[in-house]
Amino acid sequence: MRIPLSSPDINEQDIEAVAAVLRTPHLSLGPKLLEFEDSLANYIGTSNAVAVSSGTSALHLCIRALGISNGDEVIVPSFAFIAVANAVRYERAVPVFVDIESTTLNLDPERIEKAITPRTKAIIVVHTFGVPAELDRLLGISKRHGLSIIEDACEAIGAKYGGRKVGSFGDVGTLAFYPNKQITTGEGGAVVTNNSEIATRVRSLRNQGVTVAGSWRAHSDVGYNYRISELNCALGISQLSRIDSILDRRDSIAQLYHSALAPVSELRRPALLLPDRKISWFVYVVRLSSRFTATHRDWIVDQMKVRGIVLGRYFTPIHLQPAYRTFSQNNSMLPVTEFEAQRTLALPFFNQIGGEQVDEVSESLRTLCAAI
Repeated sequence: MRIPLSSPDINEQDIEAVAAVLRTPHLSLGPKLLEFEDSLANYIGTSNAVAVSSGTSALHLCIRALGISNGDEVIVPSFAFIAVANAVRYERAVPVFVDIESTTLNLDPERIEKAITPRTKAIIVVHTFGVPAELDRLLGISKRHGLSIIEDACEAIGAKYGGRKVGSFGDVGTLAFYPNKQITTGEGGAVVTNNSEIATRVRSLRNQGVTVAGSWRAHSDVGYNYRISELNCALGISQLSRIDSILDRRDSIAQLYHSALAPVSELRRPALLLPDRKISWFVYVVRLSSRFTATHRDWIVDQMKVRGIVLGRYFTPIHLQPAYRTFSQNNSMLPVTEFEAQRTLALPFFNQIGGEQVDEVSESLRTLCAAI
């Protein structure tokens, strides 16, 4: 493909940082892990950061550390990456799907309270595509009902709500550093929290439940191998050191798309500005107008591929996935999720994309929309 959907931004500083680790005896659980965690905590504004193997493992460890278990219910969006529901099921808890609102594609606070039952223990708040959710209202709901808030900021590092970075508001938050994210460690994620007890438990669980008692190593819990290597951490430190310029560049790309696609009446563009919120652009997702169907959307994706341009279909609703049919009794109550999911198109979006490529993608999309 001439224009991919995403591409990591790796420079010589990143390469040298990783190579330098290979010249040391420390490849896991070493000084780079501690440095990366300190850098993340300072950046997000939390007292603790625990680096792990992926955003999915970070979500799982949050569920486990909060004591959510068999039969407990956790409110999640269905319009999200499937990991938000999988992490709940890992602990035999029940994901309860709640609809989104159409402006930001985040959980709709108006619908959440209707989904709360005596078994509800937490809400996973996903900052979809890097757009901060309505945290004031969500935190108010959680406080009234005694629920934990897990912020899934895996797509939103650097996004702000009311001047504070997302991930710092809830009981615990998660970050992810897959190659398509704003910054990458190759594979990796992190748990961020101001709760030292949760941080201590997560550190133990990521490394087979190990604690250190005197000079003897003891396994205090059934844990996991969710460790992240020193190589990943070195890359993360290097990437994080230039995150401000990376986010600025992504913001400028979003503005280029916004201008180029303004004449295309068949498309709904994402908002560039929202009150009291700063977007961290993970992807640039447009939505086809109501006259289009999922079949039209898939035809456009195929035709763009013929032209050497890759588009994404973000997201297929989780509650419609085969693995979640038994958890989807409320299918008919997610009309916004189902309507929007049939019409979303994620456009090529990465740090090195050029203005000419943005123009080509936009013009090709305009031509194909007009042809339907």
